[in-house]
Amino acid sequence: MRDYKWLHEYCLNRFGSAAALEARLPEALPDEALRAISDDRYLSMISLRVFRAGLKHSLVDAKWPAFEQVFFGFDPEKVVLMGAERLENLMQDTRIIRHLGKLKSVPRNAQFVLDVRQEKGSFGALIADWPVTDIVGLWKYLAKHGSQLGGLSAPRFLRMIGKDTFILSDDMVAALKAQGIVDKVPTSLKERAAVQAAFNQWREESGRPLCQLSMMLAYTVNH
Repeated sequence: MRDYKWLHEYCLNRFGSAAALEARLPEALPDEALRAISDDRYLSMISLRVFRAGLKHSLVDAKWPAFEQVFFGFDPEKVVLMGAERLENLMQDTRIIRHLGKLKSVPRNAQFVLDVRQEKGSFGALIADWPVTDIVGLWKYLAKHGSQLGGLSAPRFLRMIGKDTFILSDDMVAALKAQGIVDKVPTSLKERAAVQAAFNQWREESGRPLCQLSMMLAYTVNH
């Protein structure tokens, strides 16, 4: 694989200047900001990610105020009490997206948030304290304990809330293949560990967060 110096120079050549490059790169929130986000906001963002999956984001976002209403502001202690009958009734509510499987995920994820709160004090503590040097471990944890957070949903949720992560987008996977780090979409623990190790090396070389390195690497794919 190439070192960070090559990656940086490639992106500088593509965009023409350091300022033009920096303007395109995302920022991750500091740990204290992630810890300060309330549990209801985490549940809202988890749910938003679940409903966005496979749907046009603007469509989901436009309906989200109605979701906030029907799910009690995503207060996990209230949402967890919503039973099957209540969810079935929501299937008649035209203000929201009526997808029963996704609707069922909301109280399940409310229980997940409450379980984490009991163990860690808050969901934000889990997110803030998880080391970015093992961000793929956090993906696995969210997919295992949450509902409908497999595939790219866990890393995309983390990006939405500001937790530093890379995302295995199509361009990213193509770039990882070009670097000889993987030969296909990394799905196994071994393959994802190899990707994590590569990002840890670039992070150490550059001092940049994973989210910026992820986007820079994706920019090396020619369109």
